Amino acid sequence: MALWSRVGTTVKRLLSRTASVDLKRYEALLPRVGALEPELEKLSDTELTERAAAVREAGELDNDLLVEMCALGREAARRGLGERAFDVQLLGTMGLLTGHVVQMATGEGKTLSGALAAAGYALRGKRVHVISVNDYLARRDAEWMRPIYDLLGVSVGWVEPALTADERRTAYHSEVCYGAVSEIGFDVLRDRLVTSEDALTQPEPEVAVVDEADSVLVDEARVPLVMAGSVDAGVADEEVAKIVRRLRVGLHYETDPDGRNAWLTAAGASVVEKSLGGIDLYDEDGSDRLAGVNAALHAHALLTRDVDYLVRDGKVRLINASRGRVAELQRWPDGLQAAVEAKEQVAPSEHGEILDSITVQALLARYPRVAGMTGTAAAVAEQLREFYELEVAVIPPNTPNVREDLPHRVFTTPTRKLRAIVDEIREVHETGRPILVGTQDVAESEELAEKLRKSGLSCIVLNARNDAEEAAVIAQAGAHAVITVSTQMAGRGTDIRLGGADGEDAERVAELGGLHVIGTARYPSSRLDDQLRGRAGRQGDPGSSVFFASLGDELVLAHAPDVPEGIAADEDTGEITEAAAHRQLNHAQRVAEGVDLEIHRNTWRYTRLIEHQRAELLRYRDDVLRHDTALTLLREAEPDRCAELAESLGEQKLGQVCREVVLFHLDQLWADHLAFLTEVRETIHLRALAKEAPLDEFHRTAIPAFRKIRDEMEKRSAKTLLEAEITDDGVDLARAGVRRPTSTWTYLVQDNPFDSDAEQALKKVRGMLRKKRS
Repeated sequence: MALWSRVGTTVKRLLSRTASVDLKRYEALLPRVGALEPELEKLSDTELTERAAAVREAGELDNDLLVEMCALGREAARRGLGERAFDVQLLGTMGLLTGHVVQMATGEGKTLSGALAAAGYALRGKRVHVISVNDYLARRDAEWMRPIYDLLGVSVGWVEPALTADERRTAYHSEVCYGAVSEIGFDVLRDRLVTSEDALTQPEPEVAVVDEADSVLVDEARVPLVMAGSVDAGVADEEVAKIVRRLRVGLHYETDPDGRNAWLTAAGASVVEKSLGGIDLYDEDGSDRLAGVNAALHAHALLTRDVDYLVRDGKVRLINASRGRVAELQRWPDGLQAAVEAKEQVAPSEHGEILDSITVQALLARYPRVAGMTGTAAAVAEQLREFYELEVAVIPPNTPNVREDLPHRVFTTPTRKLRAIVDEIREVHETGRPILVGTQDVAESEELAEKLRKSGLSCIVLNARNDAEEAAVIAQAGAHAVITVSTQMAGRGTDIRLGGADGEDAERVAELGGLHVIGTARYPSSRLDDQLRGRAGRQGDPGSSVFFASLGDELVLAHAPDVPEGIAADEDTGEITEAAAHRQLNHAQRVAEGVDLEIHRNTWRYTRLIEHQRAELLRYRDDVLRHDTALTLLREAEPDRCAELAESLGEQKLGQVCREVVLFHLDQLWADHLAFLTEVRETIHLRALAKEAPLDEFHRTAIPAFRKIRDEMEKRSAKTLLEAEITDDGVDLARAGVRRPTSTWTYLVQDNPFDSDAEQALKKVRGMLRKKRS
């Protein structure tokens, strides 16, 4: 019986923890960690720090060392923060220390588990980057966890946009450094353009502990971070923008069912050509105007204000689709960005030459060891395994989850669904329970808020328009009788405490049933559904959740429009209770998840070659930066000129001049190569029409182009050295054409949703569908 009991327990564990690492090894160590507590409590702070220092001299990471590190971390947290880590938090720490992505439910204390793991890695002699989704969380967590690090004798810092280069260098040379993924990525790009070894800010990467790992490793994996050199303002054709505004869908242009492409009809092309003075858009002379027309048409037809972007302070601000927040520093590729700015009649933003870029996935690939933590990892276990070779460890909650997840409610149309949502909110609000409503986008959140106001219900709206107030709004979302209408941002990284920020009414709200979460539609990913549900039921709190959906929702129309006939609905409410409707919704969500996975997979097929080329070039660049490689190269190419310069400048100065010349041309040629590859990617679909595999053609084109860079760099460098004039101040490299941009800036490129290949993110025509439904 005992054997069968153990087998049953194992089977139950496997069934309940999809793609999960077996935790039995770690669970067996917890009693030993607890047994060390009385001994460590007797130590002074100094003695505790000295005992932690002994870990630095230990050997391989075995069970004994895991026990010691967790016991030291628990004691440091108790003294420094007044918080004794739960056993499940220590399980999370062990999972991180052994290189896994740990899934811990909302409110289970991921921040503390991450800090203890980061300290453990640091005590093992590794430099650790704790990577957050934004600057606010990076600074908050570094300052919040500092007492633990101090007690364990580990140095800690953080990076944020306001820091100087020296301050960044100090932070990165701390044993543990917190930073937003974008900020760390931008510093990598800046380091790739320095011409002096002393100007580098980051040492070699060693360990990354990623907070909100599913968001960083999956949702943003394709997002390129860009370093650009300022040239001028982006230029969009205002005349074209005015013409395109007059075009009508179905007559002048068509869109595909996925809402990812738009094209002119014959009638539309005729209208545009006449309006532009009788040109032929499809003639060689009209090709430049055609690119502008296509960009303007995409901006007009496929990007919707208050869904894909906002206009704030006279600027177009993109909305991060996976978080519902304004995507700071993010923009579309220059042509599309300028077209949207022309559409909205705002001042154009700067545009310039891309000097270098790196995707989030490639950024994380630089770290020999990656671990992560999130509330929803199991749903993307396949992608974490495929792209990062990471396994998921699902950590059980400290206290059982008693949240009641009610069955989905399905309606025939969005209008009837909205009416039912308002009725649900009114009914629950009358009990005094706090309500959090998760909507799909800014426009929907404001539409629902207006409906509630007309029904006499007051609510707080949290969306990308007021994301600066997020922490304050979320802090009060659990207060008695409060209604919060939010986009999917919904406070990730912060907890919703019952009773509000001070928790005064916690018992009262708990007795009423806790926080009630309402989803106004199924998200394109079950993971996003789970994130919204997870706002309720924190640390064993009572709570409930329910999702409303309709067969006219965008998810269904885009991914499973062929709804089975004969599904019966209530004549008065339009509610459908048949299982077939629920199956259709689940099918639509699975299709959407499959599309996203294939997009990720296909994008990486292209970028993998670029990253391989970049790595090879960077190895050579680093050699030039740190050694006399450039001097040796140019001395072989132009021995007489080098001898002449050595006599007037001295050997050391000549070495620096050669280094600057070679690095300038190397960087310039890499920027040209990136621009060339972008052009190849944009036209690669034409190869597919000729029955050629686009990826194979991309490789066949990109590889020979890359091999030419070194030879071309040597020719250009030798020519520059010959043409450079010697002045009293030394060699005038600027007059010889060695001019780096007068200013640089960084931004993130929103995936171009309209590239002809499926590797780009699919955008849904939400605005058009909304108009059709209304």
